[in-house]
Amino acid sequence: MKVNSEGVSSSRVYLPAGQSHASLLDFFIANFPHIDRAEWESRFTEGLIMTPEGEALAASDSYLPNTHLLYFRRLAREPQIPFEEAILFQDEHILVADKPHFLPVTPSGLYLHQTLLNRLKKKTGIQDLSPIHRIDRDTAGLVIFSVKPQERAQYQNLFRDREVKKVYEAIAPYSEELIKKLPMTYESNIKESEHFLQMEEVGGIANTDTYIELIEVNMPWAKYRLTPGSGKKHQLRCHLNALGVPIRHDQIYPILTPYQEYDLDFSKPLQLLAKEIHFKDPVTGHERFFMSERVLALIPYDC
Repeated sequence: MKVNSEGVSSSRVYLPAGQSHASLLDFFIANFPHIDRAEWESRFTEGLIMTPEGEALAASDSYLPNTHLLYFRRLAREPQIPFEEAILFQDEHILVADKPHFLPVTPSGLYLHQTLLNRLKKKTGIQDLSPIHRIDRDTAGLVIFSVKPQERAQYQNLFRDREVKKVYEAIAPYSEELIKKLPMTYESNIKESEHFLQMEEVGGIANTDTYIELIEVNMPWAKYRLTPGSGKKHQLRCHLNALGVPIRHDQIYPILTPYQEYDLDFSKPLQLLAKEIHFKDPVTGHERFFMSERVLALIPYDC
C-alpha cells in the first residue's frame, strides 16, 4: 500500500491470467467501465498507477497476468463534511476517535478525502491506521483504530467473539406502551431486505439482541440507552423501528427516503450515538473504557 501527499491510500488490483489486453490502459478501461478512458490516461500521466514497489507505469505498458498493481482513486466532486472528529486516546497500539455525524469511517462511493480514516492519517501521520470495527456514516461516536497491522487481528477478534461491550444512546418517540416494558432485551431475526440499504425482521430463530433502557423523557421524545449483544447491520435502527419508536431523523426506517449525496441536510443528524465502549486489551492486558464527549440533545419540540 502506498500513500499520496494528501494521505490517501492506494487501491490494489489483480491482473488475472484469464484475461488478455493489448496494454495496461485497455485492462483498466475494460475492468472499470464506469471510469472513462480520459481519466485513466490522466492517472497514468500523473504517475497514479504503479507497481507494488512504487514504480510508475505507462498506459502503453504490457499487460502482465498474475500480478498486482496499485492505483489511486480520484473524485471530481466530493461532499464536504463541515464537522470535526476528535482523538480521545492514542498510544502505540490503538487510537480512539470520536466521529461526528455524516462522516464515513472509510473511503467508499463518493467519499475519499472526507472520511474519518483519511483525516486521521493526515492528522497523525500514521499511515498504517486501520479501523477494527465500523459504525454507520449517519451515526456519531466512538471508533477504534489499530496502529500496528500485525496487531489488528487480535483487536478484531474481540468483536468477533463478543468480548466488547458497546453502549449507544438514541433519541426516539416516547411510547407509554414501550416504557412499561423497560428495561428489556429485544430479540429478533433480521436479514437484508430486497433493498440493500434496509434490513428487515423475519421469522425464525433470533440472530440479534439489544438491551434497552430509558434514560430520560422530554415529551414527545425520549432518550434510550441501547446495549447490543450482537452486531448486525442496522440492528439498533431496525429494533427501535420494530418497537414503534424509529430513531429521530432516520432516513431509512421506517421509510427509505432519497438520500441527497451532495446537498446534505446537516440540521437533521440521525439521533444515534456510539457512547461507550469497554474491553480488555488483548495486547496490553489493560481494561479499556472510553466514552464519547458528544451529547444528543433531548429537545421537546417536534421537527
